[in-house]
Amino acid sequence: MFENYLEFETPLAELQNKIAELEKFSATSGIDVSSEIKALSAKLKNMTCEIYSNLTPWQKVLLSRHPARPYTLDYVARLCPDFMELSGDRRYSDDKAIVGGPATFRGRKVMVIGTQKGRDMKENVYRNFGWPQPEGYRKALRLMRLANQAGIPLLTFIDTPGAYPGIGSEERHIAEAIAVNLREMFNLNVPVIASIIGEGGSGGAIGLGVGNRILIMENAYYSVITPEGCAAILWKDRKFAPQAADALQLTAAKLKELGIADAVVPEPEGGAHRNCDEAAKKLGDAIAAQLEVLCGKDGETLKAERYEKFRAIGCFETVPVQQELPEPAAESK
Repeated sequence: MFENYLEFETPLAELQNKIAELEKFSATSGIDVSSEIKALSAKLKNMTCEIYSNLTPWQKVLLSRHPARPYTLDYVARLCPDFMELSGDRRYSDDKAIVGGPATFRGRKVMVIGTQKGRDMKENVYRNFGWPQPEGYRKALRLMRLANQAGIPLLTFIDTPGAYPGIGSEERHIAEAIAVNLREMFNLNVPVIASIIGEGGSGGAIGLGVGNRILIMENAYYSVITPEGCAAILWKDRKFAPQAADALQLTAAKLKELGIADAVVPEPEGGAHRNCDEAAKKLGDAIAAQLEVLCGKDGETLKAERYEKFRAIGCFETVPVQQELPEPAAESK
């Protein structure tokens, strides 16, 4: 049984514990309680559907950070079994928060790049908690250029709260590394599909996110800043993160509505962590559908479409409101 529950999942945990207790009681006492178990199971299914169909933006942010949620390497293991990781930026070091290398995806040669978090404290320290540093983006850039030379599609997987803001990162020019990636991704002659699988925070996310298509998992988010960071700036207190999440319009459905995301990838009931295999299949199907369209286009068309896609983001039309002028005051005699 899955044991990690978020606060809003507490009612589900209580029901699952009751079902487990009844199953154990039936096994040890020999008393048939199958009807009670069946009734509780039906109630659990209905409650699960109700809770996950009415999640707030903040609850979706929490779900996107679930410690058991599949990360880049979990998806790659299921979608690209022959993945060969390449390391190092050939300048400074190898950033473990970004992984990448060539692979085969459903019979097609591709280059895979993604951010990677850890499962426990030791692995999180090894992966720098999913916060990439400059050398990570430069490693990614090296692999992007290899994909361009080889003429193979580029698949990126994004799950990071943002680029690492530490002193060392600034000393090694993190902003410049991200900016160069943005420029170079616009110039790639191959199809680029960016998939947001968990957190898509700030420039750390967009440093891998300039794609012809942007896919986002149902319970992932994509935002200029994390809700906590926004709350700290606007309200001077991180406890206002739920309000910030509402204001940022960072959910998958909203991003699709705004034209930022091209498709929302549905997740298994209860989130991707409940069934990693099913989540990977759904994401794989979405990527494959986009590749079928993009791989038939030449490099100049791909670059032009990528440029136009991002130029269109954030464009709004404003209609001036005509205001009636006040009547002139009557002249006094």
